[in-house]
Amino acid sequence: MTFSVTILGSNSALPTSERYPTAQVLNVSERFYLIDCGEGTQIQLRKYKVKFSKINQIFISHLHGDHCFGLMGLISTFSLLGRKTDLHIFAHPDLEKIVNPQLEYFCKDLQYKIIFHHINPKENKVIFDDKQLEVSTIPLKHRVPTCGFLFKEKKGLNHIKKEMVDFYQIPFKKIHGIKKGEDYITPNGEIIPNNRLTLPENKPRSYAFCSDTAYTESIVPIITNVDILYHESTFLKTDQKLANQTTHSTANQAAVIAEKAKAGKLILGHFSTRYRDFKLFKTEAEEVFKNVELAIEGGVFHIPYKNIRLAGY
Repeated sequence: MTFSVTILGSNSALPTSERYPTAQVLNVSERFYLIDCGEGTQIQLRKYKVKFSKINQIFISHLHGDHCFGLMGLISTFSLLGRKTDLHIFAHPDLEKIVNPQLEYFCKDLQYKIIFHHINPKENKVIFDDKQLEVSTIPLKHRVPTCGFLFKEKKGLNHIKKEMVDFYQIPFKKIHGIKKGEDYITPNGEIIPNNRLTLPENKPRSYAFCSDTAYTESIVPIITNVDILYHESTFLKTDQKLANQTTHSTANQAAVIAEKAKAGKLILGHFSTRYRDFKLFKTEAEEVFKNVELAIEGGVFHIPYKNIRLAGY
């Protein structure tokens, strides 16, 4: 079952000839969740072969242009492609006020509904929930109301042992119940306990997206033990004063958060255009936290199951 993040853009503020503003796609079993939508996002979706039709939810962290200027173009393209499925957008209430006049002017003939879900960036709250995934907000500290998003996979079913199915001749119709935790009663009335028949379910996976923010340890309890943490690192620590002035973080600060949260991996992004060698960000962060990657366009980060058992199914 796929659980992966594709980086579409990770530059701060300004797009360049090689780098795009913030946008990412989370793939959970071939359902795609778009995270932020900076200018040029739809170009990147095409470049990295993400199927437009499989994006039904968009999460916008805050209303700075480099995180949402690509939204109207994407909405229009969806229409031109003949989209009929509802599109759900999770964002600060002001986004609906900004987008609606543009929809009225440019997209009067949309064949699908856009449903805005207002979120409060100041609170940690579940904002989306389906059979596979739960999404909650992570309050951040920035110049405008801003939040990150924590994506947590739902707990799955136990794995039934194939050899036990064969040994007890368990009928196919009973397997789903056993995976859910039921014991098995044989035709002669013997009760076979569930723990003899199954292996533990796979550990649910998680991804935390921490958009523009000054250093704040208040997020640590929310993201503790996350498999992958994306944390902005607009500046290096030599420009700490500038980071403070603009309410952004340094690579060092992002690494401190990852270390305190006991994250599995740290991805750095939202790099300022003042820097040309992004390896410096990785080097700085690795002084504090060892498992560090850079959010380079086209990068795909997979989160595998940690305890999958091949003997079960």
